[in-house]
Amino acid sequence: MFSPRIRRAFSEVTAGRPAPETPKSLRSRGWQGRLERALRSFVETFPVFVAAVFLVHAVGHEAALSKWGAGLYFSARLVYLPLYAFGVPLLRSLVWNVAFFGIVLLLLASVLPLLGNS
Repeated sequence: MFSPRIRRAFSEVTAGRPAPETPKSLRSRGWQGRLERALRSFVETFPVFVAAVFLVHAVGHEAALSKWGAGLYFSARLVYLPLYAFGVPLLRSLVWNVAFFGIVLLLLASVLPLLGNS
């Protein structure tokens, strides 16, 4: 259905290999390298999650939407780690997006009640 060039490009994008500008310490191969890259991914998203949780708490909008968001992020990140360690490409990306959606739900939970009172 797709040309070999498109299929190869797609597999390269979903492979989870480090980019050429990645520091040499993170270019290790095998599951150790994948775990290092998974940790790096976590370190990039966790501060955003924490900020979203603090924002929800600061504005006092701890409701079902914020609980779902926090639960989705936490659960998806737990599932993401073994998927990344074992090199499962497409499902891993889907799970990462579920975690991102959890952060979006947290941000929406902090803003939606304010929009309803306008």
